[in-house]
Amino acid sequence: MMMKYAICGIALAALVTPAFAANKFYVVRDTTTKECSIVEQKPTVATMKLVGMSHNSQAKAEKAMKVAKICEIK
Repeated sequence: MMMKYAICGIALAALVTPAFAANKFYVVRDTTTKECSIVEQKPTVATMKLVGMSHNSQAKAEKAMKVAKICEIK
């Protein structure tokens, strides 16, 4: 009986986890143009470098981009 509850819990967690990841914002830096931007999906291409961690809102990501030394305009 406990095994049935454990399997149901694992299945529920597997279904809910992608919903939590949907509201993530990432600050990325284009390695060719040296410009930073905010994206909603974790970068997978080699020309984009992740700056810091993921953020729960776009406002937090914008704030993080402003204070990131690598994103300063020279």
